[in-house]
Amino acid sequence: MGDFNTEAFTLLALSIVIIGLRTTARWIMVGPKNFQADDYLMLVACVVYGLETGAAYMVGAWFMGLANNAMTDEQRVNLSPDSEEYRLRVGGSKVQMAGWSLYTLLLWLLKTCMAFFYSRLTAGLINMRARIHIAFGFIAATYIATICSILFGCHPMHKNWQINPDPGNYCQPAVSKIDIYVTVVLNVITDIYLISIPAPVSYSRRPPISPLTNTFFSKMLFKARLKWREKLELVILFSGGLFVMMAGILRCVLILTVSSLEIDLKNQTLMHNQAGANGAQQAGSWACRETFVAVVIGNVPMIYPMFRRVARRAGLYITSRSGSESYPAYPLSDENTDGGYGRRRRKFHHPLSLPETHWINTVSDEQMILPTSRQAPPTCTAGERDWDANSQGSQGIKVVHETIVHSAEKTPRR
Repeated sequence: MGDFNTEAFTLLALSIVIIGLRTTARWIMVGPKNFQADDYLMLVACVVYGLETGAAYMVGAWFMGLANNAMTDEQRVNLSPDSEEYRLRVGGSKVQMAGWSLYTLLLWLLKTCMAFFYSRLTAGLINMRARIHIAFGFIAATYIATICSILFGCHPMHKNWQINPDPGNYCQPAVSKIDIYVTVVLNVITDIYLISIPAPVSYSRRPPISPLTNTFFSKMLFKARLKWREKLELVILFSGGLFVMMAGILRCVLILTVSSLEIDLKNQTLMHNQAGANGAQQAGSWACRETFVAVVIGNVPMIYPMFRRVARRAGLYITSRSGSESYPAYPLSDENTDGGYGRRRRKFHHPLSLPETHWINTVSDEQMILPTSRQAPPTCTAGERDWDANSQGSQGIKVVHETIVHSAEKTPRR
């Protein structure tokens, strides 16, 4: 019990810190007046996470892991309503039902926050609108189905904590199969759909209108040349999503395993009490782990730009490419924005690009995507003004390159 409490409250503390960092990052990046729905929903999720952890703690610490399951008919008849065990089982059943409701609410709040993030991230992609709308509708429909199965799968509701007569499996919140199957199936399906949204899709001809499209997470939305570091970041993020699904499945397997234990005729009371407590505790542990990883995944894309900016200022993050070629950043589109639809982009070759010439790109991440009006480009130290001619169209995005040229000296041949 002590290990479970330590782990549960440690994960809760870390989650509060992560959500606090996310809120701070958003405050710095956009300001409180520009907070979006997911910024407020994440704060609500933080409160719900605290309540879920409290419910998981109460199941083991206050009610000894007992509920109205894991009892024989004889035990139910002989258990006095005035006994301490009766009180523990009734109270434990009520907390189990509350825990299921909080667990479901937290997961679906985090899914909603991720859908709102996707909606901002893909604001310039017309073909993504339908997928985002489907995500919102899917999340709402699956949450209603899941919470209804928890609250109304057993009718009347008071049978969820009934001891005698046996109310049946559907009215035993700790091991209810209808709660388990509905929750795990809909949870996994919605997670799979959300993970599939950032996959490469058909592109829009509109330029991006959100600065978030310049983050590492947005690079999944278009075919671009990714560095190994960026690929590793995406792999870690997707691995977290897979862990959330596997943790949810494992939690349900643990509950089903406990509910299907055979009765030891000699030590049936001791066996059931211990199995019920251990099973409830293990299921609660995996619920806390699952929701913690979901919180991390839902907040990392917001926190990452702030840390990247700090690291860049400290000289720890290198974003420019080295070599004889320079590649400008492009919007989330597969076509040119100056009216040349259907023409594929060619690699940008600087007109001053010569062998044995070293380029130092001084264009910042924020300057790579410029939705502003035409401006005179800065003067290059090489004595020439140069910028991508394709970006000068009235409808296009101008990409300005400030370049410092260092020419290596050659030894004259004899």
